[in-house]
Amino acid sequence: MTKLIIQIPCYNEERTLGVTLAALPRQLTGIDEIEWLIIDDGSRDRTVEVARAGGADRIVRVTKNRGLAKAFMTGLEASLIAGADIIVNTDADNQYCADDIPKLIEPILAGRAEIVIGARPIEAIEHFSPLKKLLQKGGSWVVRLVSNTNVADAPSGFRAFSREAAMQLNVFNEYTYTIETIIQAGQRGMAITSVPIRTNGYLRPSRLVKSIPSYLKRSVLTILRIFLTYKPLRAFTLLGSVPFTLGFGLGVRWVIFYFLGSERTRIPSLILAAILIMIGFQLWIVGLVAELLGVNRKLLEDIQLRLRRAQIERQRTKDSH
Repeated sequence: MTKLIIQIPCYNEERTLGVTLAALPRQLTGIDEIEWLIIDDGSRDRTVEVARAGGADRIVRVTKNRGLAKAFMTGLEASLIAGADIIVNTDADNQYCADDIPKLIEPILAGRAEIVIGARPIEAIEHFSPLKKLLQKGGSWVVRLVSNTNVADAPSGFRAFSREAAMQLNVFNEYTYTIETIIQAGQRGMAITSVPIRTNGYLRPSRLVKSIPSYLKRSVLTILRIFLTYKPLRAFTLLGSVPFTLGFGLGVRWVIFYFLGSERTRIPSLILAAILIMIGFQLWIVGLVAELLGVNRKLLEDIQLRLRRAQIERQRTKDSH
C-alpha cells in the first residue's frame, strides 16, 4: 500500500489556498491513499478555516511564524509520522499545476529517483523580469555545479520525496529549503532528477524574493555555507591558493630584484609575501581539519537517521492506539 501526502506550507494564505486545494488530486495511478497536509506557520488570517473548508486531512499549527524552511521541515516530519511513502511539496499560491503531480512522483514510483524537482518553463513565465529569468538560470547552474546534480530549476518548490530521502534531509537555513536540500542530496549521493512542469496564473507576488539583491545575497551565502560544510578541503584549498599564489609571486619578485642588485631592498614586499604564504598554508590546514571532522559529521548523520526512524515509528505506534 502506497501512501502519498501533499504538504503545503502556509503563512496568511486565505486568498489563494482554497484555489490550490481545489486543484489537488484525490486519486492517482499507483497510489492507494492520498492525504493533504497544511502547515500553518503562524498565520494571522483565516488560513486554517480555509484549509478545513477545502478538505485538508491534516493541519499542523505553529503559533509563531518561523519561516518557510522551518515550515517545510515541520511538514516532512508530520508526513513521515502519518505514514507517507511519498511526499509532494507545493506552494499555497497555486503557482504550480497540480495536474503535473503524476509526472512528479512517477520517477519515485519507478524506483529511478529519491527526489524529483519540478522544472518550470522559466522563459514562458510572463511576470518574471528578464533579470530574474537570468538569475534563475544562473543560480540553477551554480547549484548543479556545487551539488553535482542535474537539476534544471533549483528554486522550484514543487518537488517530491521518497520516505527514505525525507528522513535524511536537514535544513539549517531559516530563509529557504530549496537550494540547501538539493546540495545536501547531491553530496549524499541521493538519486535526484527533474521533470518539466507547468505553472498557473499569477495570483500574488513572491514573498521569498522581495528584492533581487536580497535574494541573490542570501542564495550565495547558502551555497557557500553548504559547500564549506560538505566539501571543506576543496573549498579551503581554493581559498588558500589565492593568498599563497600572491605571496609566492611577491617572493619571486623580491628574489629577482635581489639578484639584480637593486638599490632598494624591498623588505616590505618580502614581509607581505611571507604573510600571504602563511595565510594560504593556514587555510589549507583548516580545510584538512574540516575534512577530517566531516567523517564525524557523517557518523552523526547516520546516528540521527537511526534515531529519527525510531522516533517516527514510536510516534506512529502511539497515534494508532
